[in-house]
Amino acid sequence: MSCKLNVHHGYGSKLQYPVNIKNPDPQMAKIIISQLGGPDGELSASLRYLNQRYAMPYGEVKGLLTDIGTEELAHFEMISAILYQLTKNLSVEEIKKSGFDTYFVDHTTGIYPVAASGTPFTAAYFQSKGDIITDLSEDMAAEQKARTTYDNILRLADDPDVRDPIRFLREREIVHYQRFGEASSTI
Repeated sequence: MSCKLNVHHGYGSKLQYPVNIKNPDPQMAKIIISQLGGPDGELSASLRYLNQRYAMPYGEVKGLLTDIGTEELAHFEMISAILYQLTKNLSVEEIKKSGFDTYFVDHTTGIYPVAASGTPFTAAYFQSKGDIITDLSEDMAAEQKARTTYDNILRLADDPDVRDPIRFLREREIVHYQRFGEASSTI
């Protein structure tokens, strides 16, 4: 198996939706980072669904959890690309002025899953109960919380290069909510 290095995104991979941000904005990165490692972010979602699938007795719903959990990992990659592009080639002055210095001191501009508040990612952000109704209810609520977070980001973002992929991610939360609702109504 050979891997071709793609200098933009990794080993020959393409993002689920393109991210092409031209203007660095560390203040926006400080906000969007919550969708990486915050309580309603993509890492939490992917781990929630990929863990819940093991106790799911219905093959079709197990497949749904696998599909959406995998897609959430693709969204994690998109958020990482957004953060990278928003913080690429920052000067020390830009870092200080934007308040990005508190993140920078610990992580430079490396991608690290934290909430916008600075709280590091924790497994306490997601639940896997092993009960079908409880887990699917949790999943539907999680998708709505993620949609609300994307709505909040869109309220704060002016750059169309940032808003476009964020809108795409917001729409996927709505689709996931609908799919979990359909699964819940069939069991």
